[in-house]
Amino acid sequence: MSSRFMAIAATALTIATLANGGPAHAADLPVKAAKKAPDLPFFLVIDNRVTFSWMPKGTDPGMWSVQPDGSINGTTAKQVYSFTHFDLWSYGTNFFTISMFKSGHNDPASPCTAPGVTITGGAGDCAGATEIYGLFRSTFGWNELFNTKAFTMGPLHNISFEVGMDGNSENTFLAPAKRDVVAGLQFAFDLPYKGYINVAPLMYWEFSNHNAFTQCGLFVAGPAGVVCNSDGNVSYNPTWAVEINYYMDLGFLPPSMQFWSISGRAGWYGPKGDSNGLPALSGVGRFSTATKTELNSEPIRLTFDASKAVWGDKYSHFVDLWVAYRYWQNKFGLDHNAMPGVCTIAATGQSTKSCTESTVYGGVTMKF
Repeated sequence: MSSRFMAIAATALTIATLANGGPAHAADLPVKAAKKAPDLPFFLVIDNRVTFSWMPKGTDPGMWSVQPDGSINGTTAKQVYSFTHFDLWSYGTNFFTISMFKSGHNDPASPCTAPGVTITGGAGDCAGATEIYGLFRSTFGWNELFNTKAFTMGPLHNISFEVGMDGNSENTFLAPAKRDVVAGLQFAFDLPYKGYINVAPLMYWEFSNHNAFTQCGLFVAGPAGVVCNSDGNVSYNPTWAVEINYYMDLGFLPPSMQFWSISGRAGWYGPKGDSNGLPALSGVGRFSTATKTELNSEPIRLTFDASKAVWGDKYSHFVDLWVAYRYWQNKFGLDHNAMPGVCTIAATGQSTKSCTESTVYGGVTMKF
């Protein structure tokens, strides 16, 4: 709780004590032991949830197969298991989520390098890949840090410092191991019906990742750093990012139907350099391996508060059922019109349809 709030609480207790004394002087009041102000909780809100969702048309760049009719299938079904934590404390908020994505056979685990094909070029029936992805964001509100309300005006609720990081690991042959940090500001605005929209301009730096296909000795031999990476690790340049998220209850509905809400998010991440870090393998046009601006979004999620509908307001959002639309263009920054062998077929330039994700998916979330 802020020092300002504590001061107000202490003042209120003092005024109440003196008021009980009536017109008597302080010296005339009976001597009593001073009451200790109640301890205020460090965390004002703690919210933990688990989610299961099913995504019928997920993608993983570079993973695609040719159908019997000659068409390209660049999608794979994914089961997603997630844990999320949110807390509100005296000076800001913390958000953490970790998810496990379990893919189908069109996104195979190592030793397959493509569906049905192993590293040796032989046939193989590999299990679907498993990816672990974690994300953390923390904010420090200016109103709370500077003990003021100067940063609340009109729809603007607060301005905050924001920091965070992401990381992933996947058991494909590529073996990605993304590590990045973000830092910047967040502008929090109020929406009707107890809603909000947060806009965060950030610096984004993906300082480490891994690409086994560029590792020296696997597919190519030559000077490390020129035609191959000694250990497959790739570093990127710092770039810009903008992250937006919003939530709003559909409070305009009749009271008997006020179990619905909408939410969404979007993140834009600027070009961060060459995706393989090797000048000898970089080209132009459709042969380019330069990264592009990435859009990772879930523009809308429609949520039904099932527990509130069944058990009443006391159990609001204990069980949510939801459906959402997900759109991810230039996934992981890879140019969906270039990146030969990944986003396009090297020989023809035809899209593999694996670097753009467009799918409707749904799930159930439980609070505990």
